[in-house]
Amino acid sequence: MIPRDRKFTKEHEWVLVEDGVASIGLTDFAQHSLGDIVFVELPVVGDAVEAGGRLAVVESVKAASDVFCAAAGEVVEVNAELEDAPERINEAPWEAWIARVRVEALDEGALLDADAYEALVKAEEEKA
Repeated sequence: MIPRDRKFTKEHEWVLVEDGVASIGLTDFAQHSLGDIVFVELPVVGDAVEAGGRLAVVESVKAASDVFCAAAGEVVEVNAELEDAPERINEAPWEAWIARVRVEALDEGALLDADAYEALVKAEEEKA
């Protein structure tokens, strides 16, 4: 079930903005496509990030993949739990955020609501 309290990118990241801070993670579709995640390269607290720019890298048994940032701003927190337990993204993708970014700008036009994201996933599954 796709959560309705957040927005999504076409690259399969989720973003949940609360009090001007965006929590960013990978969707269930993304973690399923990647397979078993074995490593997460987290950003550094204090790093400036751009909307659409690389936030992190996840490595799975299948491939390495960039995680893109849905917001411009500053990294204010990283999920250090993922350094020792990257599989948390596979186990609980909707809870296992990768980083939190203080939002300076959010590209609302590039973000999808839950219904639009669900349609995107359905279309991609039909292509596979």
